[in-house]
Amino acid sequence: MSFDSPVTDHAASDDCGVAILGAEENKFWHDHKGAKVNAIRTRKGIEDADIVVVRFGEKYKQWNAAFDAGYAAALGKSIIVLSQPEHQHALKEVHAAALAVAEEPRQVVEILRYALTGVLPG
Repeated sequence: MSFDSPVTDHAASDDCGVAILGAEENKFWHDHKGAKVNAIRTRKGIEDADIVVVRFGEKYKQWNAAFDAGYAAALGKSIIVLSQPEHQHALKEVHAAALAVAEEPRQVVEILRYALTGVLPG
């Protein structure tokens, strides 16, 4: 069993494209390179995954994660969404693609434990 995650160093994520492929004067192309290089990593991770956890919240407002959830769904991956009730409307399509929608990280851990062992919490 192994776990993987997106790059959580925001500066590294933003600058990966120009750090690898060369500088850009225009911020649009700077961001474009980074988005494309990050997409290579993200898509590879989703393709290799058995279960995909997509997290949204105050600190995690990368709505491109909605695209990642859609990509995972198109590949037939099991999806668990972790989001707050106040995002219910904005994420209704993402929630519809998920097999489970959790509001707390503990719930995600319990779903994964159950999926791997068949043991209920407590």
